[in-house]
Amino acid sequence: MHNIIKNQLPIGVFDSGVGGISVLKHLNKLMPNEDYIYVADSQYAPYGNKSAEFIRARSLAISQFLLQQPVKAIVLACNTATAAAAAMLREHFLDIPIIAMEPAIKPAVEVTRTGVVGVMATSGTLQSAQFAALLESYGQGVEVVTQACHGLVECIERGELNHANTHALITQYLQPLLDAGADTIVLGCTHYPFVKDQIQEIAGDKVHLIDTGQAVAKQVHTRLLQVDLLNPMTTQGKLNFYSNSAQQNAEEVISRLWGEHVKVQTLDV
Repeated sequence: MHNIIKNQLPIGVFDSGVGGISVLKHLNKLMPNEDYIYVADSQYAPYGNKSAEFIRARSLAISQFLLQQPVKAIVLACNTATAAAAAMLREHFLDIPIIAMEPAIKPAVEVTRTGVVGVMATSGTLQSAQFAALLESYGQGVEVVTQACHGLVECIERGELNHANTHALITQYLQPLLDAGADTIVLGCTHYPFVKDQIQEIAGDKVHLIDTGQAVAKQVHTRLLQVDLLNPMTTQGKLNFYSNSAQQNAEEVISRLWGEHVKVQTLDV
């Protein structure tokens, strides 16, 4: 494909559900002239309690769908999919940049004053070899306290950002981290930035929250620059959303999280 044409292809972004929209926001802010295709695999959210084999199969199927569109790069806007499937996808698709998440242990370790870092994530992320390797690399000399947040992704998938149930779950999962003395908390799931205000309110303003979406957006920009795939057009890019959510209000939830009304097409993968 001629390079100028390939430059103008969209960037594919996918997550187990709507959480990756938090990453898409950072991408769109940094590179507003790029086109994006976002895929929410909401029928199978959360990935955090699924087997690694299942997550790899879904990640492969969605990546193939995106490449058929086609796209010039794929962003795994999901920590659990990153842990289970990023290496496999990179081996499978050698000729396309694949950029993935990782819980921000390193920056958290750099800013903690108490020497205690909390990590909120799904059990799939916390149990992964990738997370163990991050702790091995960057967790020396600090105490890293982890908390699997069962049910929180499902609340966000339903758009229940300010519900009493969501507030109760956040309070329940934050308390052990705060009791342990954590002054820095990593949001280790792309869904959690959508309840960042609630987390901050419960944790207090002395606790620093870290969302990795911005770092991922910068990484995508760097990678596209390296392989000469940044879009030279200066016009506002287009957005296409796909979801296989069984919920009737999927478009309403995605529009609310995105911040304006968007059309959502049905994902049949």
